[in-house]
Amino acid sequence: MREVWFREHFWSMNLMSTIGYNSIIQHLNDSRKNCKEFEDFLKETAIIEEKYGKEVINLLKKKPCGQMELNTLKRSLDVFKQQVDNVGQGHIQLSQTLHEEAKKMEDFREKQKLHQKKIELIMEAIHKNRNLQYKKTMEAKWLYEQRCRDKDEAEQAVHRNANLVMQKQQEKLFLKLSQTKSALEDSDRSYQQSVTTLEKIWEEWQKEQIKACEFFETQECKQTNYFCSALWLHVNQLSQDCIQNDKKYEEICKRLEMCSIEKDIYFFVNLCKTGSFAPAPVVYENYYNTRNATPVRSPVSVPISRRGPLPTPISAPGEPDYTTVDGHS
Repeated sequence: MREVWFREHFWSMNLMSTIGYNSIIQHLNDSRKNCKEFEDFLKETAIIEEKYGKEVINLLKKKPCGQMELNTLKRSLDVFKQQVDNVGQGHIQLSQTLHEEAKKMEDFREKQKLHQKKIELIMEAIHKNRNLQYKKTMEAKWLYEQRCRDKDEAEQAVHRNANLVMQKQQEKLFLKLSQTKSALEDSDRSYQQSVTTLEKIWEEWQKEQIKACEFFETQECKQTNYFCSALWLHVNQLSQDCIQNDKKYEEICKRLEMCSIEKDIYFFVNLCKTGSFAPAPVVYENYYNTRNATPVRSPVSVPISRRGPLPTPISAPGEPDYTTVDGHS
């Protein structure tokens, strides 16, 4: 693509016109407005990032996930809370970075505006001087042309009345012609001086216009380059933040992979078990049967001890003799 320059494409055939210059100024102002809008975008994004980060951290405090969990799941939830807190801190840090980038953009924009204003003041003075001299020159031209017409009319009057008027009248006509010629010479000289002055101003204006175009073109290049770099940096910061967050979430996933349902159940059972036997079922008891029944008492355990053989019974005096089993027939 052929390289183009501001100084070659922003002129006008009308000397008084500033359409090309105004077009450049308007474009630079629009570019600076774009920078201002992006600067505001960074500031508002920073506010959002800070708010999100703080709310995530506060949410962890209000909703302490896994506070009552045990063993491997508890350790996984501890990692989850720590990494989510780190994510929140990361958003707050990103917010600070965005505020810094917005401040840099503001400083650059104000610097560009200040430099542009200096050139504008110079060009405004040149335009004003050029327009004023052009107006004087056009007035001098009008007066010069009027004096030319006056001189022509005076000459025609002399030729028309050369043989028809008195000597005294002819003298008046020649005097008027002489006066118009003198006035014409003065106006011609003044007109030429104005044109010469305007030509010098025109040359100065052209030089300053070229210098201004070159400066504005350089400024446009810097502004476009800075804006693109700032936009690239912002997107890269967001991408890096996503990468860092992904690493934090990966740590959570790794910890979750270490969770063991069997271990957690075994740990809970051993820590909180209450017994291995269920209670006996409740049976129906008839009121009347229960009331008339002789209460059955459980036998009391008596210690068992060994003893010798029983003695042979002996009959007392006056009582019949006991009969043994062997003696019974």
